[in-house]
Amino acid sequence: MMIPVCRLADLPRGEAFRLETDPPVAVFHTEEGELYAIDDTCTHQDASLADGWLEGCEVECPLHASKFDLRTGAVDAPPARRPVRTHEVVVEDGVIHVRLSPSAPGLPSCAAGRLAGGAG
Repeated sequence: MMIPVCRLADLPRGEAFRLETDPPVAVFHTEEGELYAIDDTCTHQDASLADGWLEGCEVECPLHASKFDLRTGAVDAPPARRPVRTHEVVVEDGVIHVRLSPSAPGLPSCAAGRLAGGAG
């Protein structure tokens, strides 16, 4: 399923857009013009990666400075140990779309409980 995000012209290079899905997805537009989408929740603790610092193809979590590779979701710096889920990004007619990955999200236990309707 393709989810429309925003117009490409509305997401400046070096910025991120938070897509309010369940769980949320962050779409990043790198300084080089590449587009990537990952789960927006850090796998270490419940923090928005869209609020983090984008550098090249990496995002640094604003909470404890874990770093993730936007291309693969791999952890590039601790304290996170589990990768984030990546999603396919397609631009059609100037609009960014995300195709959500069918794999299970790698959420921290505090966020997984909240999303499942329990107390995190």
